[in-house]
Amino acid sequence: MFKLKSAYLPADCRIISIFKNRRIALLAVVLLLAVCSFAQEGRAEPIESQTEPRKPNVLFIAVDDLNDWTTLHDKANPIRTPHIERLARRGVLFTHAYCSAPACNPSRVATLTGLCPSSTGVYGNKSDWRKALPRAVTIPQHFMAHGYLAVGAGKIFHHHFNNAFHDDASFDDFQPLAKDPAPPKKLNGITNWVGGRGGGPTSEPFDWGAWPPDEKQTPDAKTVDYACRFLKRKHDKPFFLAVGIFRPHSPWYAPPENFAGYELDKLVMPEVLEGDTDDLPSGGLKVLREGKPFLYKTIVANNQLKEAIQAYQACATFADKQIGRLLDALGNSAYGKDTIIVLWSDHGFHLGEKNHWEKFALWEKTTRSPLIFVAPGVARRGARCDRPVSLLDIYPTLIELCGLSANASLEGVSLMPLLKNPQAQWGRPAVTTWGPGNHSVRSQRWRYIKYEDGSEELYDHRNDLHEWTNLAGRDEHKKVILELRKWLPKKDARQVADMVSNLSPY
Repeated sequence: MFKLKSAYLPADCRIISIFKNRRIALLAVVLLLAVCSFAQEGRAEPIESQTEPRKPNVLFIAVDDLNDWTTLHDKANPIRTPHIERLARRGVLFTHAYCSAPACNPSRVATLTGLCPSSTGVYGNKSDWRKALPRAVTIPQHFMAHGYLAVGAGKIFHHHFNNAFHDDASFDDFQPLAKDPAPPKKLNGITNWVGGRGGGPTSEPFDWGAWPPDEKQTPDAKTVDYACRFLKRKHDKPFFLAVGIFRPHSPWYAPPENFAGYELDKLVMPEVLEGDTDDLPSGGLKVLREGKPFLYKTIVANNQLKEAIQAYQACATFADKQIGRLLDALGNSAYGKDTIIVLWSDHGFHLGEKNHWEKFALWEKTTRSPLIFVAPGVARRGARCDRPVSLLDIYPTLIELCGLSANASLEGVSLMPLLKNPQAQWGRPAVTTWGPGNHSVRSQRWRYIKYEDGSEELYDHRNDLHEWTNLAGRDEHKKVILELRKWLPKKDARQVADMVSNLSPY
């Protein structure tokens, strides 16, 4: 007779049985031990999940204020971006990608939450987005919920008020954007605003020039250093690594070597049409009045337009160099072959076009952003897609590429069809919003703008790449406008409250 001793079994599985048949007893022991083992390992994963392939890693690169005047978009352009072009050769470049809002905070919030500014009311650079959207799930939060390690550095959320807009809940670890080292005195020598603003410009952020002498002192070098250290380590979980490159945001400081090739006597300047603003409606003129016109007026009045544009170009090339360092680190790591990479800029930038300097407008130059997806085994290598897409589409695209469950609240759509076939039918325009009631609709051919006061603009990009001729008042284009109006947001949310802080906004 065979007797099982209860002392050999876990307390919650204790049983005493006497079997007359040894074979039955042996079978009972095996089954009993299996049941007890399962009970002790109550959180064990199902068998099928243990054999499931590891999720791909994600490298998420955000660049600040980078417009479309680069060799990435056109080899004839003056701003050299060889490292971003190197990245584009590995995946799909969306040549007509557009931001959801032409300002840092609302654009980044829209991209990272997948929600339109017209739905959230996050319109401005001071909008307290997390207080207004406490339940919004950001991209890295969604990845964290699916077992990812989410880390990052630099400018991912808006940097004002000493990085107060950053969201701690979105990262397991994060290195905030470092502060720019200020030169001993202003490099541009400008001491007074010209045109509608009192006081004098400080070095934050209205300054430009060759600075600092050592690249290692720059915020972006420190950001990339963090990412390089991370990529050298072994990680047991798939990771979401966010890297926020600050340049070419102001102040336009770049180490001296980045100015090579942008000499003032050979500098390529933007194409500007005299009288370009003559056909703007009341809404467009209001945007210009409220869009910091003193910046452009001050630059021109001090005869430093070339110097300012030179510094922007040098800063863009410096940003490209830091991205090159990052790509090299990824390539030399254990994660180089199967990591999904997305690179985007929060919006474009005017350099004098339409007498405007900065973003904060709804025209092509300030709404068009670079967007690249590298997805090994999915995205076509070296392809260019000219379909109009939105930065809102980044979130659902990453979800699908990584095989995560959907987020039903997202207002963008996955770009997966275009990653597989960049010439696939699309049929969706890209919508940009700048404040309540001000919207731009960009289709393959047209840009339509409707302002809060009802005034309109229409530009034909087949014949007018610079948007010099407003066609909105012409009868022959009424059908075009009616069709584009269908894509205007159905809701204009009230603007959320601004963040309150005693700190400098920079």
